[in-house]
Amino acid sequence: MTESRKIARSASLISLATFLSRILGFVRDMVIAGFFGATGLSDTFFVAFRIPNLLRELFAEGSMSSAFIPVLTETKVRQGEQEARRLARITFSFIILVVGSICVAGIVFAPAIVRLIVPGFTDPARLATTVLLTRIMFPFLLFVSLAALTMGVLNVERVFFVPALSSAWFNIAIILTIVLLSPHLGMPILAVAIGATVGGVVQYVTQIPSYLRRGYTYGIDTAFGHEGLRKMAVLILPLTLGLAVSQINIFVSTILASYLPEGSITYLYYSMRLIQFPVGIFGVAMGMAALPALSSHAAKGDMEALGEDFSSTLRLLFFITVPSMAGLIALRYPIVNLLFQRGEFGYAATEGTAFALVFYSLGIWSMVGVRVVVAAFYSMQDTRTPVKVALLALATNIVLSLLLMGPLEHGGLALANSVSSGVNFSLLFYLLRRKISSVDCRRVLKSFSKTLAASLIMGVTAWSMLQGPLWKGGGEVLKKSLYLGGTILLCACLYFLTALMLRSEEVRTLFDLFRRGKGD
Repeated sequence: MTESRKIARSASLISLATFLSRILGFVRDMVIAGFFGATGLSDTFFVAFRIPNLLRELFAEGSMSSAFIPVLTETKVRQGEQEARRLARITFSFIILVVGSICVAGIVFAPAIVRLIVPGFTDPARLATTVLLTRIMFPFLLFVSLAALTMGVLNVERVFFVPALSSAWFNIAIILTIVLLSPHLGMPILAVAIGATVGGVVQYVTQIPSYLRRGYTYGIDTAFGHEGLRKMAVLILPLTLGLAVSQINIFVSTILASYLPEGSITYLYYSMRLIQFPVGIFGVAMGMAALPALSSHAAKGDMEALGEDFSSTLRLLFFITVPSMAGLIALRYPIVNLLFQRGEFGYAATEGTAFALVFYSLGIWSMVGVRVVVAAFYSMQDTRTPVKVALLALATNIVLSLLLMGPLEHGGLALANSVSSGVNFSLLFYLLRRKISSVDCRRVLKSFSKTLAASLIMGVTAWSMLQGPLWKGGGEVLKKSLYLGGTILLCACLYFLTALMLRSEEVRTLFDLFRRGKGD
C-alpha cells in the first residue's frame, strides 16, 4: 500500500473514533442546552471553558503535539527507539513542571483573566460565577497535556484509534456528571465544570495501557538540556504564537459578542460546535494521520514524496468536507432544531444559532485545508511561516469583525472568521507550492471544482426536501430524525453519483480503499 493510502486509511480510523466522540459531544451539548438553554448562565460556562481550552490548544493538542511528533520521529529514525523513549520521559517531566505551574497560576489569577477576556460582563454575580468555573476547570489543562503527549507517542508508532477515541471519554464524563450531580448542587452549572476536569483525567488514563505496550515508560527525567527537547522548544515558540493567533480569533469574537444581545456567545458556541464536526472528523484526522508520514519523508529528505502525499491528502480532504459545508448551510434549521431545541433552548435560540452557522459554514473548506497545509510545514520543522500568515489572517478577522458586527451582529463575527480562514489557507498553500515543486496545484484545483459542483447540486436538493413548519416547533424527535437522516442519506448518494459522473478520481480512491479494507 502506498504511503498516501496509508495516510487515508489511518485518517479513516481517526475519523471513526472522532465521529464517535463528536456524536457524544453533541449529546453533551444537547444535555447542556436542555439544562441551561441559551442564557447568561450558559454564557458563563462557555467563557470559563474557553480559558483553559485556549491553553490546551497552545500547550497540549496544538503546539506540543505538532512539535513533538516531528522531533520524536527524527530521533527514532536517526538515534533509535531507546533514545526516543528517553525523550518521551523527559518531555513528560517537563510538562509536569511547566504546565502544572501554569495551572496553579491560572487558579490564583482567575479573576484578572476573566475580566480581561469578557470586559462586557459587568454584573458581579455573573463575573463571580465565571471565575469559580474557571478555577474548577484549570486542572483539566495538565491532564489533557499529558494526554496529548501520550497521543503524540502513539501516533509516531502509527497507533491512531485509541488516542483519537480518548476524547469520547471526556464527553461521557461531562454527560454523567451533569445528570448525576447537577440536581444535588446549589449551583447546577458547577457540574459541567467538574465534569470537564474529570473528563481530562479520563482522557489521559485511557491511553496509558497502549503507551506502555509500545515499550514507553513513565518516570522523572530532568535532563532538560536534551537535544530533542531543545529542538522542540525552538519549534514550540513560533507554534505557540501561531496557535495563539488562531485562538485570538475566537477570543475577538467572544469579546465583541459580550457587547451584543444576551445569548450571542452561546449562539456562536453551538454553531461553531456544528462546524467542528466535519472539521474534527476529517480535517483534524487528516492532519494527525499525515504529520507522522510527512515527517518521515522530511527526515529522509524525500521532498518529492512529501509533495505528492500532501497533494493527494488535500484532494481527498476537500472531496469529503466540501459537501459537509453545503449540507450544513442547506439543512441548518433542521439540524439545530433537532439537536438543541428543547427545554430552555427555544426557537429564537435556534434562529440565532442557525444564523451564525451559515456564515461559519462558508469557511469549512479553508479550516480543514489549513490543518493539512500546516502539517506539511511542521513536518519540515518550519513553524515560522504559518505564524506570519496567521498574523495577517488575525488582522483580517479583527477588521472584518468590527465592520460586520453592526449590520450582522453575531453573524458578522462568524463571517469574519470564515473570510480570515480563507486568507490563511490561500497564502499558506501558495507559499508551500513555492517551497515544494511536487505539489500539483492544477490537479488540486481541478478536483476542487468537481467537488464544489457536485456539492452545490446536493445542497440545493437537500434544502428543497426539508421545508415546512415541522422545523419550527419542538418535540417529534423520532419523526424529525427519520426525515433528516433519510434526506442526508439520499443526498450523500446523490453527491457520490454526481461526482462519479464528473469522473472525480477521489471516488475511485475511496472505493479502492474500502475494497482493500474488506480484504484485510
